[in-house]
Amino acid sequence: MIFTITYTQPPATDLGYLLHKNPSRPQTFELNHGKAHIFYPEATSERCTVALLLDIDPIDLARGKKGSSGEGGLFDYVNDRPYVSSSFMSVAISRVFGTAMSGKCKEKPELAAIKLPLKAKIMMLPCKGGEEIIYRLFEPLGYKVDVEGYMLDEKFPEWGKSRYYTVSLEGEVRVRDLLNHIYVLIPVLDSEKHYWVGEDEIDKLFQHGEGWLVDHPEKELITGRYLIRKKRLVNQALKRLLEASDVVDDENEDDEPLKNEETEKKLNLNQQRLGTVVAVLKSVNAKKVIDLGCGEGNLLSLLLKDKSFEQITGVDVSYSVLERAKDRLKIDRLPEMQRKRISLFQSSLVYRDKRFSGYDAATVIEVIEHLDENRLQAFEKVLFEFTRPQTVIVSTPNKEYNFHYQNLFEGNLRHRDHRFEWTRKEFETWAVKVAEKYGYSVRFLQIGEIDDEFGSPTQMGVFTL
Repeated sequence: MIFTITYTQPPATDLGYLLHKNPSRPQTFELNHGKAHIFYPEATSERCTVALLLDIDPIDLARGKKGSSGEGGLFDYVNDRPYVSSSFMSVAISRVFGTAMSGKCKEKPELAAIKLPLKAKIMMLPCKGGEEIIYRLFEPLGYKVDVEGYMLDEKFPEWGKSRYYTVSLEGEVRVRDLLNHIYVLIPVLDSEKHYWVGEDEIDKLFQHGEGWLVDHPEKELITGRYLIRKKRLVNQALKRLLEASDVVDDENEDDEPLKNEETEKKLNLNQQRLGTVVAVLKSVNAKKVIDLGCGEGNLLSLLLKDKSFEQITGVDVSYSVLERAKDRLKIDRLPEMQRKRISLFQSSLVYRDKRFSGYDAATVIEVIEHLDENRLQAFEKVLFEFTRPQTVIVSTPNKEYNFHYQNLFEGNLRHRDHRFEWTRKEFETWAVKVAEKYGYSVRFLQIGEIDDEFGSPTQMGVFTL
């Protein structure tokens, strides 16, 4: 049984960092009933593929099966388990790629946090119910799905098709999400598991289904098959799904424009935040501005409307986000003079890039909280030591103000992708230390409605060289 992942965005060998597996060093992992081998059939800057080869020992499997000696007979030795991608493959994925499944990547944390163009292939996947179920499970997750079926025996076509398929998935997805989707859905398609299923399997389902299962149109099917139709366990899981769905509905209301009062406040806060940034830039007479972590271009749009900004540049680590910014700003349809004022390029905030230089001001708006704290020192050196603009504007959430928000994510954070959030004291301590180290002065602004006890929802530091 073989499972592969292919990445084609240069440098494609970054896949090795994301999976914590060196492309130049094959590895073997011992499992309860066999071995998992990791190797890279191709590893170039343009294309990199990792393969997980699962080698199950059928004799060891049969002998290790409880009760096999007296009940199963020959069937214990004659079965498809050593030759198909079943729950054994899910266990191997968890064993081999466990760190990647958690979203951790010490060397390339910014890549682990974003969606990447990935292709995955699962060989010999058993599917109970036909290939239609494969599409029903994977397509709602955003994948382009290709399924290759097989005849039971090519010499006897009248026997019909087998229940085994090779499944190819393609889409823009985080590595952690791809692995968790496949971990859950392989045994769901097979509708079998090789180990005892108890209440701890409910926790596993919710752990690996976080962020996608509750909204999946086939969540009942997934839950039932994952828990191998054990009625008591399925009922417990469905109850938890229903409760989680209520919470997600509340959170989604906060994301839909003008749907409720809290959303209106958030929208107003974003307008105030960007308006303050523009006002600060104009007050320091900045002509050339680079927005680091520009996202889909909200700030760039405002700067483009003001002719006092002569050169505007947006930078983001995500190519797909930059494409959306390009479409949103209608760059290809701008008049020639306008088009010359604005540019976009892909880069990381934690690596030195000569293209960052030559600007009067740099803005980093609601970005640093998406970085792992152990990467902040690299970010500081890139921005304040090497890039060194005259003015730097940094904004970030004020953790104290979270008291006013409902339905926060894990760790009481405002967004599921935030690595941390700082109190006012923590932000000021960091900013003053950075300013003193690199020869800047810093002043602080509060953005949004101010609470006497908890301060404002957004805090901003303006650094001046």
